[in-house]
Amino acid sequence: MTPSDEPESEISEIQMTDTRPDLWYDARLAVEGSHHIMSSNVITKSSFLVPAGTESEGSGHGAALELSALAGRALMLVLRIDRVVEQESLHVSIWGSADGQDWGPQALFWFPQKFYSSATPAALDLKQRPEIKFLQARWETNRWGRGIPRPQFKFSLEVQEA
Repeated sequence: MTPSDEPESEISEIQMTDTRPDLWYDARLAVEGSHHIMSSNVITKSSFLVPAGTESEGSGHGAALELSALAGRALMLVLRIDRVVEQESLHVSIWGSADGQDWGPQALFWFPQKFYSSATPAALDLKQRPEIKFLQARWETNRWGRGIPRPQFKFSLEVQEA
């Protein structure tokens, strides 16, 4: 074995041992959780706080999503921005609730403010917050400069078991 063969064999070993498709997102294929079992409002393996293809021209919030068996566990959040107009921003937060009604005074997590199309993963560990049974996404939009006065975004927010 030559030194040039070593990195190649390490890479192929990693690729072969970790082939679980639920751990990655390929934007070129536009794979959006088609391999996951989903129900109307209970997370099984993957679900959406903001459904794929959601278009927004202003600030808003998604529906409450019941965590069910995933309450008190580590979750992976994936914010995907598919379309954005120049000179605007999107700021997304995640809120938690015990009953789906009272969301408390502050968010559990804020994604960094976004200005471009992207896919941004983030971890949300609820192990220290077992009382949280529901999640909700909220977003704020901003537009400045010339052109259309309203922000225009097409985005989604997926929740997966970590």
